[in-house]
Amino acid sequence: MKNYLSFFKILFVIMASFVVSGCVHDDKYTDPDLTGYGCAELVKTKTLEEVKALYTNQTYVFPENTTDVIEGYVSSSDETGNIYKTIFIQDARENPTQGFVISVDAVSTYTRFPQGSKIYIKLNGLALGTYGGLVQLGVKDMAPGAAANGVARIPEKMVATHIFKSCEEPKPIVAKTMTLAELGTANDRFLGCLVQIPDAEFDAKVLCSVFAPAGTSVDRQLNDPTTSVTTRVVRNSGFASFANQTLPSGKGTFIGILSKFNSSYQFYINKLSDLADMKHFPRKDGITSDPCGITESDYTMKTVSEVKQLFNGSLTQITANHLLRAKVTANDETGNLFKYVYVEDATGGIRVNINKTDLYRDERFRVGKEVYIKLKDLYIGNVNGELQIGQPFNGNAGQIAEVDVYKHFIDTKKPATTVVPTERTIAQLTNEDVGRYVKIKNVQFIDADLGKPYASGTTTNRTLEDCSGSKIFLRTSNFASFSGVEVDGGKGDIYAIVSKFNNDYQLWIPFLVNADFDNPRCDGTVPAVYTTIFSDGFDTLANWTAVNIEGTQVWSTTTFGNPRPSAIMDGNRMLNEDWLVSKKIAIPSTFTDAYVSFETDGRFSGNPLELYVTDNYTGTVGTTNWTKLNPGLDTDLNAFSGFVGSGKVNLKSYLNKEVVFAFKYTSVVGSSTTWEVDNFAVKGTK
Repeated sequence: MKNYLSFFKILFVIMASFVVSGCVHDDKYTDPDLTGYGCAELVKTKTLEEVKALYTNQTYVFPENTTDVIEGYVSSSDETGNIYKTIFIQDARENPTQGFVISVDAVSTYTRFPQGSKIYIKLNGLALGTYGGLVQLGVKDMAPGAAANGVARIPEKMVATHIFKSCEEPKPIVAKTMTLAELGTANDRFLGCLVQIPDAEFDAKVLCSVFAPAGTSVDRQLNDPTTSVTTRVVRNSGFASFANQTLPSGKGTFIGILSKFNSSYQFYINKLSDLADMKHFPRKDGITSDPCGITESDYTMKTVSEVKQLFNGSLTQITANHLLRAKVTANDETGNLFKYVYVEDATGGIRVNINKTDLYRDERFRVGKEVYIKLKDLYIGNVNGELQIGQPFNGNAGQIAEVDVYKHFIDTKKPATTVVPTERTIAQLTNEDVGRYVKIKNVQFIDADLGKPYASGTTTNRTLEDCSGSKIFLRTSNFASFSGVEVDGGKGDIYAIVSKFNNDYQLWIPFLVNADFDNPRCDGTVPAVYTTIFSDGFDTLANWTAVNIEGTQVWSTTTFGNPRPSAIMDGNRMLNEDWLVSKKIAIPSTFTDAYVSFETDGRFSGNPLELYVTDNYTGTVGTTNWTKLNPGLDTDLNAFSGFVGSGKVNLKSYLNKEVVFAFKYTSVVGSSTTWEVDNFAVKGTK
């Protein structure tokens, strides 16, 4: 029996929204629909424990005519943006015995259901399923290929008719005290509850970094004195209001929502003030004071040039309390650099070796950021003619251990700014330029390198020349995202890092766009003009066949594109293998050269998209002998920030043949990149 005590008419003004054209996604949240929200008192007919027990490895749908109601107390808040389209509840404000997860297609739910409020949920028409093994309440997922045990979010219009706030005033939730050692199957009933972990500390490997890079969700390991298990993490959203704040470096009481993804226990922070106690020292790992603050006057400031002068002819330890402040000019974003960055100030640049992958995701090592480097106990060595900073390895400057990164690299908290190259000619380069980001005008690849990819199976040297005949190597890793792209045949300006190997100067480009040569060559030769053999803007997938090998997600199209629409594949953080196979495309014998190109826009960390080609498609992807191509891909996965060209991927060996292309998408549990593909084209020249 319902006893409605009051109804509130909620008025709000809908502001006119601006429609932004183009190919960049709009990541802003829309205003919530508050129509119909008031307060009510319903009668609970089932406990949270009874409802969760109804799930048995397959989606359970509550009958439309059921009158069952559950009640709970909201343990979460999405006010800071760290929790997204999810409401966590527990069965008591203090000493709960059960927690639960409600998946809703609505944001700013804290305005309707603030933390500590009592809510009722009518179960008719809703459904139970799992995501990452966590049982939650939603609606049956009707999308093609939907998982048999999954659910979709409760549509916002349904929230008003299924979730009701009690008329009693919200009261504080008392966090349940647990230790990390207590996390296990026996206590999974507390998933969704607000818990506190005494004497908690973030792992030393992530100290002095921010909660999350902009636009990207990351896990930060949490430790306490009761266990050394590493599968206890705090999951932080790059859209949280505190994402760019530095993690607390001390120990103390951590407060957050307990959750789980498969075998890894996760915590979600409601608000930064819940971590206010994590300021005490010494820590469990022996750190005695905050390592993340810095006062320049406590150090002797050094320039890059002065740091290089510390080298005494062999591997040199820096024993004095020196500090270098420099701007990051290149990192590992495209895979052309690996486990090192270049930094630069007005006096020069230098390579810094760090035993950590995905450095570009760390706020301190973003291109354009100024970083403090505490030099004491680091080393400077001459590695094949290039002075580098690191720690000892095989008698020279190797990589700084990941666990020591916090000891040496401190964010200046200044915003990233444009990296301005130093302009040079090839003939002007000297040892003073090694480590610098430079611009060299009017260069071209030598004739012998035309038609070749940047890298062929291993790290490769290509040769650049200017119109005076001066030459220099351009070195590209076979792991670079653009390694398989054919070099441009024209002339242009190159933006690159100068390095040295023995007596040879060489260049490294951080991005493919840094070597865009479209102007006539030195001898006046105009780069070849290509005509289109086949093109597809992915208005539909009529020219393609989606082949599902594993997982429930499949290739489809989306309204985003360059211009709209485009093909899309999203693994939803589940195990997937999906192919998108083209129709047969004939490359005429009258052409002397051909290439394939396309554009990608990606988001979220996961496996790279792969492109394959064959001239003998059997009709089955598993029995076809494919050749893997190596196009350039979007490397900025922090957000849908715009489509990136693949470059020209050479097809010269497929002239006078019918070919089939295939995009191969893979993802694993807990990690999946959403890939959008547009403007696929095969072109040739006679």
